[in-house]
Amino acid sequence: MASSPCGSSNFDCGLEIKTRSVEQTLIPLVSQITTLINHKDKPKKSEKTLRAIQRVGQAVSAAVGRFVTVGEAIATENEELKEEMGLACFEARRAGNAIAQLTDVSGLEQPESEGGRGTVFSDRTGMVKAARMLLSSVTKVLVLADRIVIKQIITSRNKVLVTLDQLERVTTFQEFVQIFSQFGNEMVEFAHLTGDRQNDLKDEKKKARMAAARAVLEKCTMMLLTASKTCLRHPDCESARINKDAVFQRMRCALDQVIEIVTDSRPSGEAQSGLPVSLYTGLKDFKGKVEGLRESLFGVPAESVSAQLEALVEQMEEFTDSAYTPHEQRQGLLQLGGLVRQDTRALIAAWTEALHKIAVGRATELLRQHSEHLALEALKVAGGEGNLEAVAEYARTLSEQKDQLVETCRLLCHVSGTEPLEITCIHAEETFYVIGPQIVSAAQTLALHPSSKIAKENLDVFCEAWESQLCDMAVLLREINDVFEGRRGDKKPYLSLPRPGKHSTNLKTAKAAKLDSEEQSTIAKLGLELRLLTSDVDSEVERWEDQEHDIARQSQSISSMAFSMYLFTRGEGLLKTTLDLFHQAEMLSEQGIQLCSHLHTFSTQLLDEEKAVILSETEKLAASCQQLQMGARTPVQGKSATFQKVESSIQNTKGVMTVVVFLLPVCSKLIRKYKSERSSLGSPQNWREKRQLTPVREDATVNGKSSNGFGVKSLEQHMASLTFLESK
Repeated sequence: MASSPCGSSNFDCGLEIKTRSVEQTLIPLVSQITTLINHKDKPKKSEKTLRAIQRVGQAVSAAVGRFVTVGEAIATENEELKEEMGLACFEARRAGNAIAQLTDVSGLEQPESEGGRGTVFSDRTGMVKAARMLLSSVTKVLVLADRIVIKQIITSRNKVLVTLDQLERVTTFQEFVQIFSQFGNEMVEFAHLTGDRQNDLKDEKKKARMAAARAVLEKCTMMLLTASKTCLRHPDCESARINKDAVFQRMRCALDQVIEIVTDSRPSGEAQSGLPVSLYTGLKDFKGKVEGLRESLFGVPAESVSAQLEALVEQMEEFTDSAYTPHEQRQGLLQLGGLVRQDTRALIAAWTEALHKIAVGRATELLRQHSEHLALEALKVAGGEGNLEAVAEYARTLSEQKDQLVETCRLLCHVSGTEPLEITCIHAEETFYVIGPQIVSAAQTLALHPSSKIAKENLDVFCEAWESQLCDMAVLLREINDVFEGRRGDKKPYLSLPRPGKHSTNLKTAKAAKLDSEEQSTIAKLGLELRLLTSDVDSEVERWEDQEHDIARQSQSISSMAFSMYLFTRGEGLLKTTLDLFHQAEMLSEQGIQLCSHLHTFSTQLLDEEKAVILSETEKLAASCQQLQMGARTPVQGKSATFQKVESSIQNTKGVMTVVVFLLPVCSKLIRKYKSERSSLGSPQNWREKRQLTPVREDATVNGKSSNGFGVKSLEQHMASLTFLESK
């Protein structure tokens, strides 16, 4: 079958299907209609055959009826589609009824003179016409419904842009807290919509572009938070403003790219390339490109030379197809064309190998040189010491690294081998190009304000983004090598589970299996939720006056383990197999149980009301740890069971982290207030009356779902502590 159910010549519905969901909806319908049309008329038809045909027709008609009911409901709710959708539904219902009538064979045994009614056997033309109308109308309904999804994404993007503009103009922490909380919720909604759209796209190139844009938004959300906080804390600092402006600009570009993809509009700057008008001009251009290879291997893409040659051969058909061209001359031209093709293929093969060797060699060497991140560490130290001269020196070093990485990504783009990998190379190039100067401006801000925790946090976030991109580049390099060596023709799936490893008492190595789109989406969302929970814990621990306190130290250890589990969901980090993941989950649960012990000890120093709060949450933590431990130790077999165990482990880890995030600020506040108020209040009774420390716990949800998306989880908890952070 063609890639699109409506792509065949028999049933050309004139509508391009761009999403897998629409295509998969049509496949069963195409199959049933094909059965009806391709049914061969036999001289004698059995009762079983007649009834089977009638059942298929009735099933099609009933399915169309249900489908049209949904379409009409959509038309009612969306005024702008009402007319088009209504007409498409009407045509679909009429075609479904026609098919039901044509497959009704109840009166077929009667003589034709008596029946006088056409059936699928006597009116095959009518069946083909009804089938074509049905496919066309159903496809149109689906495509129209898809417009609603696109509209939702555009509306969501517009809401994010409005709030982004407000965030850029805020001047106080209180205002920033309120608006960023709203921004977080809007980004969560945008994450859900675009994530589902990415998984649904058929075009691998568009899917890769969508993934790149969403990756920018994911990484920039945390940068936006820290860069904005730094600007508010140091409003007169020019480097802080430059750092923040670059983040806002990059987020807007990424948001625009998402809309270009979902609306199928042409990216800005993209131009149509025309073919030579004449063979003379074409041969002249082709000769120039081939000769140009002597000067630079990177001067002309291999695909361009090959495509131009095929265009020339096609134009040559005007000579070979002419009835007035002598046979001998025609044969001579065809032989010459074959020789040129053969020589060009050999040239491109040698050319591609040389390009690949240069690009991959440079990338490998660069990754090896920068694996220890010496320039980043030096910038952090220099900034923390307030040494502007050292910052300038190491900034030059980082700038040189940035230029090398940008150029290398450009070279890798030439040898990527597939369009999705080409897009990933372009994304990597842009990321290094943008983040390099942002790291420098963040380091300059820290050097101007070396005691600022916010400025230090901001620099750390940008350095982490740089390190993460280097890891992504290493993965990209492996994928390009795989394509070049013929191990696979496309970019690998987002995640492959189960990975090779021992998942149970069965000692056989499990085969990697592709996740379907729903499983990919589930793991991606869980991973992002876990990522920001670790960020929440790290931020809360940093606010403790005594970061070596047992509770703070144990919480930090738990957060580090959870972060490595998040990296696993991205195919990164030290956890390489599901066995590694489950072992890490067990270790995390043990650390959580130790934290429960520290919390019990801490609670003995509190008054009754505070003690009840701590013990209540400690019980929840212990229950979550026990659930995580039991789940991690339960043996499973098979891809489906292993995926469920992975999902369960991450969900349970989220449960542990959520309790820890809640407890950390409560414990810290109790410690500080107990120390300060114990001396000023006359008695524990007065202290108990004046304090209302029992907090209200709210889990961040959007439309009944856990917040997740571009690194935006528990934003309310982030924001609630911003004012306090600045007041320290």
